[in-house]
Amino acid sequence: MSEATASESTNRPLSGRVAIVTGAARNIGRAIAVELGRQGADVVVNAQRSADEARETAALVEQAGGRALMHLADISNPEGAQSLVDAAVARFGRIDILVNNAAIRRESSFDELDWAQWREVTGVILDGAYLCAHAAAPWLRRSPAGAIVNIGGMSAHGGSAGRAHVIAAKMGLVGLTRGLAHDLSGDGVTVNCVVPGLIDTARGHSAQGTPAHHAKHSTLLGRRGTPQEVADLVAFLCGPKARYLTGQTMHANGGAYLG
Repeated sequence: MSEATASESTNRPLSGRVAIVTGAARNIGRAIAVELGRQGADVVVNAQRSADEARETAALVEQAGGRALMHLADISNPEGAQSLVDAAVARFGRIDILVNNAAIRRESSFDELDWAQWREVTGVILDGAYLCAHAAAPWLRRSPAGAIVNIGGMSAHGGSAGRAHVIAAKMGLVGLTRGLAHDLSGDGVTVNCVVPGLIDTARGHSAQGTPAHHAKHSTLLGRRGTPQEVADLVAFLCGPKARYLTGQTMHANGGAYLG
């Protein structure tokens, strides 16, 4: 291996890979998309309707050295998820990485939580992850290093008031991770779950202010995390040094929750 090739392998370990990142318009999703691009992947940036912000993410991916495609789709329904996968294959010819990050995190007391609110949240977080994984699975199975990373939530493990729908959906991702790890292992596809803790992010239209449960937690490290710190862990799980890790739930929370 030449010195230049060795450097490329070390600095851009995801070169030649194609990644889909759902909910990538801002915050953690954006940081993940950009980091995957920085490490050499071509990235499909998904958002439901935040077109301008998704374009900004795609531009940042390309500035980091990756190729990018912005694709708006509602991944809570089969047609939207399939259109996302089809767009990725049409542009890049393959899929190696799927990051299920899309989420709606509205808070509501259980007495006021109606069926429509329940389905809105669980439809994006849990149904969306299932639908994207199901649509992408045939392509991930063909990859020499297929990887799925589901993005969980700390409140799913410690509990919180006003978030029954979010907690149920995010804990469902843990179960989905374990099931898919078994089902896809025969083709070498790894499936893991990353659980961010208290992360400094800008709250979007799907969130309602700062979550109440954030005020009840502190970190052992004395600070909140950054989206980049979550992205670094996700990129590691997608890379060549994590091929023996699958079915795991990994917490990135500075010690706010010890699981």
